[in-house]
Amino acid sequence: MSRDVISDEAWAVLGPLFRAVKATGRPRVDRRTVVEAAAWRFRTAAPWRDLADGTEGAA
Repeated sequence: MSRDVISDEAWAVLGPLFRAVKATGRPRVDRRTVVEAAAWRFRTAAPWRDLADGTEGAA
């Protein structure tokens, strides 16, 4: 398994902690991708701008 991917077992614990998606508001973002990006950022102490292209999302 890759170090930069949250395991399915860990996501089974983390995933339900997020609120249900609303029908209105901002477009849905893949939460697992966001959590993996945050984990990578804190593990490496890199600035957010160093995330790979396509992972920064909409501001």
